[in-house]
Amino acid sequence: MVDADQTFVIVGGGLAGAKAAETLRAEGFSGRVILICDERDHPYERPPLSKGYLLGKEERDSVFVHEPAWYARNDVELHLGQTVDRIDRAAKTVHFGDDGTLVHYDKLLLATGAEPRRLDIPGTGLAGVHHLRRLAHAERLKGVLGALGRDNGHLVIAGAGWIGLEVAAAAREYGAEVTVIEPAPTPLHGVLGPELGNVFAELHRAHGVRFHFGARLTEIVGQDGMVLAARTDDGEEHPAHAVLAAIGAAPRTALAEAAGLRLADRAHGGGVVVDEALRTSDPDIHAAGDVAAFPHALFGTRLRVEHWANALNGGPAAARAMLGQDVTYDRVPYFFTDQYDLGMEYSGWAPPGSYDEVVIRGDAGRREFIAFWVKEGRVLAGMNVNVWDVTEPIQRLIRSRARVNTEALADPHVPLDGLGA
Repeated sequence: MVDADQTFVIVGGGLAGAKAAETLRAEGFSGRVILICDERDHPYERPPLSKGYLLGKEERDSVFVHEPAWYARNDVELHLGQTVDRIDRAAKTVHFGDDGTLVHYDKLLLATGAEPRRLDIPGTGLAGVHHLRRLAHAERLKGVLGALGRDNGHLVIAGAGWIGLEVAAAAREYGAEVTVIEPAPTPLHGVLGPELGNVFAELHRAHGVRFHFGARLTEIVGQDGMVLAARTDDGEEHPAHAVLAAIGAAPRTALAEAAGLRLADRAHGGGVVVDEALRTSDPDIHAAGDVAAFPHALFGTRLRVEHWANALNGGPAAARAMLGQDVTYDRVPYFFTDQYDLGMEYSGWAPPGSYDEVVIRGDAGRREFIAFWVKEGRVLAGMNVNVWDVTEPIQRLIRSRARVNTEALADPHVPLDGLGA
């Protein structure tokens, strides 16, 4: 039984940590809830950082998970700008802050998230080199894009993943010139495979973005501390006034590793190994969000998911498990993007090599369609592009594991709801 004498500590002030704190109170936990965040901003959601807020369409306050007064009102002890330097599992204590504050925990949640991967090339110390992960990054980048747009400046983006493409779209809306450098042959190659990556390449080319595929950045050239150009391993040089490194993110596992918790191998995305209830190898420590590598029975593998929905749902699931409730975390992975006039939702998990075919329902040329990744007649994943209110039937198809007729799957006149019956 959980009682008022217990202390639950949450390390990480992102969406997963904030929603976990909210869930603990909503479920009636009356003990201490301590939320430790290494940023000075209150917990916020990350999608607006590369979408609405970056574009200036959403106000800064709209990104926060709760209004600032919520934490005191719900008796959540919020420590902003504080870094946890050590977990003592034997003593069940957490050490944090400049003064080495020590708190005891009965249950601990690691929601430490991920951090952007860095370019390991000459020139990354120049003033015009950027990453996008935190609110402070988005604030700086927002100003940079506005200046580039006014001055007809050039932005070079290393990486054609979701962040790279969303920033490319924002930069073009500001009027900046954009070149995207990507070692794979298409954008989003590791997520969508070669079949669908070209949809996004054509979308961006139609809006004036230049792509340089099959190449990597080798040097950022500058003068007087400012960026002038970016060079690639095939000898090309691209003019640049700013460079964005968008080459992925790495789970923040250093704290867990130092505490002796089991970590996942790179093949499973790294991260902290958890069970179906998001428990780590220590039964009193849970992990959720970007840092957690959880087993997914539906896909028969361990997944680490770096998207908004995983933090939104994983934090509450971990909180309920910490309270002793019976929890099986098996959400179908889900994410979304908005780029120019294209809106997209993706459900499932189908990395290249895991499927037999991609079935298209609708008109890919007009960018109004649903794509299904299929193996042996079973739907592994679905992506709806400018087609709405289909996420639930797509996820039901994935969960059903039923064999479907691919001709019917491709026919917009056949209701999705009847295919997995």
